[in-house]
Amino acid sequence: MGRGTRKRDEDSGTEVGEGTDEWTQSRAAVRPPDQLELTDAELKEEFTRILTANNPHAPQNIVRYSFKEGTYKLIGFVNQLAVHFSQVGNLIPKDSDEGRRQHYRDELAAGRTLGQPEAAAAETVTEELITPVQPKERMLTNKFNFSERASQTFNHRLRWEIYDAYVEELEKQEKTKEKEKTKTPVAKKTGKMAMRKLMSMESQSDDITKVSQAAKIVERMVNQNTYDDIAQDFKYYEDTADEFRDQEGTLLPLWKFQNDKAKHLAVTALCWNPKYRDLFAVGHGSYDFMKQSRGMLLLYSMKNPSFPEYIFSSDSGIMCLDMHVDHPYLVVVGHYDGNVAIYNLKKPHSQPTFRSSAKSGKHTEPVWQVKWQKDDMDQNLNFFSVSSDGRIVSWTIVKSELVHTDVIKLKVEGSTMEVSEGLQLHTMGCGTAFDFHKEIDYMFLVGTEEGKIYKCSKSYSSQFLDTYDAHNMAVDAVSWNPFHTKVFMSCSSDWTVKIWDHTIKTPMFIYDLNSAVGDVAWAPYSSTVFAAVTTDGKAHVFDLAINKYEAICNQPVVAKKKNKITHVQFNPIHPIIIVGDDRGHVTCLKLSPNLRKMPKEKKGQEVQKGPAVEIAKLDKLLNLVREVKTKT
Repeated sequence: MGRGTRKRDEDSGTEVGEGTDEWTQSRAAVRPPDQLELTDAELKEEFTRILTANNPHAPQNIVRYSFKEGTYKLIGFVNQLAVHFSQVGNLIPKDSDEGRRQHYRDELAAGRTLGQPEAAAAETVTEELITPVQPKERMLTNKFNFSERASQTFNHRLRWEIYDAYVEELEKQEKTKEKEKTKTPVAKKTGKMAMRKLMSMESQSDDITKVSQAAKIVERMVNQNTYDDIAQDFKYYEDTADEFRDQEGTLLPLWKFQNDKAKHLAVTALCWNPKYRDLFAVGHGSYDFMKQSRGMLLLYSMKNPSFPEYIFSSDSGIMCLDMHVDHPYLVVVGHYDGNVAIYNLKKPHSQPTFRSSAKSGKHTEPVWQVKWQKDDMDQNLNFFSVSSDGRIVSWTIVKSELVHTDVIKLKVEGSTMEVSEGLQLHTMGCGTAFDFHKEIDYMFLVGTEEGKIYKCSKSYSSQFLDTYDAHNMAVDAVSWNPFHTKVFMSCSSDWTVKIWDHTIKTPMFIYDLNSAVGDVAWAPYSSTVFAAVTTDGKAHVFDLAINKYEAICNQPVVAKKKNKITHVQFNPIHPIIIVGDDRGHVTCLKLSPNLRKMPKEKKGQEVQKGPAVEIAKLDKLLNLVREVKTKT
């Protein structure tokens, strides 16, 4: 549009063209004669439509005569499968009549020169075999290859085993490569010839690695349909009965994760991935030292409850594990035989990327806890481990090798014995659990089999910063509060859970749970909420802000009383917990609203949130206890 043809409308201040008069005129809406007259309330009313996997045209009232009973009976099962599109394949066997006809057609089209007798014979055969050539059918595009949520499948549960077959094939190929390395030069030559033939055969077939990703996606879609009611809606499930309960809550079971290969192994470790919040690692082994066999490391996703995303096997049972915060694909594990190993999920092989050995200073007793630390001054990855042999070891990856340094040796106080020639003999303490301070890098806590908790420093290897006479039996877990820097929690086989202020030698709170406590975990959303699991198959959830004296939820989680719950972990973002038992099962449960109550709104004031509020909430409770202790 040229400058001369434009003019500025003085009222609106916008540039318009020559057809200004037409655009400024108000236009009347044209209404069809059969349009309904609706009020504003009727117009605003919403009508929802829910899509289901059932066929709406499938009859629900089919009856058939039963000769056995002599009456008409209603048929309960109706096939819900709706066929949207079908196409007959075009692959024809060479030995069939149609295959021979095509072969002769191709020969005639190529214009082969035949002798007279051959040509005469060919003419007689082709007269019998050749049929009129039909025009080629056009391939129609698939209009049904888009799905907003999931694809339609059968309503009953399907077992997807294609991905398993692909993984087994990859493992076979790796084993053949390892065998090749150990062969003699003569055997290698013959082996190379056989491998070339095998490679030529493999090059003709499809590469299975291209299919593995697609198979994994399809498997997730099938599982999404199988567990559709939970997968789509678990975030919105709320127990409305909580409104009528007085400060009590419940745990709602969502999924159960299990694998046939780990059926007879206990769950010895649980850890959520710090980056992918639906992924968690499970360590399998045995707490019975008389029944030690193999171990397994499994990684499950909440998107696929029926089968693990990754499977790793080991000769010795896995007792603990941890996932790196900055490198979420690195998993460190501690074994029953005293070794530590690092698995790399980017290289899903059966063998770990790094593994300790007798040369590199492995532990002589089971490793009960491992924890990743921040990279050292040279940007090397490092982690700590604690074992029953009384050593706390720092492991660093230097030039693709594991290098160890003994940080501290646990010595039982008052156990020094005088031996001949003036030598002294120290009794070593058995470390069972440890945890590093969230802010002070050098400080950490160590729990022992004797029931003591030592506050240690990375800098001092000869003495402890402090000693707590915590429990009468082994300390099973010790954990710093994620919000309050002074508070930590411990649990033990002596049936108790204790909450401590690290500046005071006596516990702030003591809870007796009437059974050995296997594990405890702080909630990531509140400084006063924590969960504990006991060997009688129960999960206990506490909120100190609601009740300082007892749990607000005591619920059996496993079906059989013989099953012992071993570990518990909170999800970082969803209000759910996972618990593992000694039968290899991991159960996922959602906390009801009463178990995650947040501060109430006051009139004219906004609800304050954040770490400062959580610290103040816990400090208020601790101050009450401190006052009582000072008075006594």
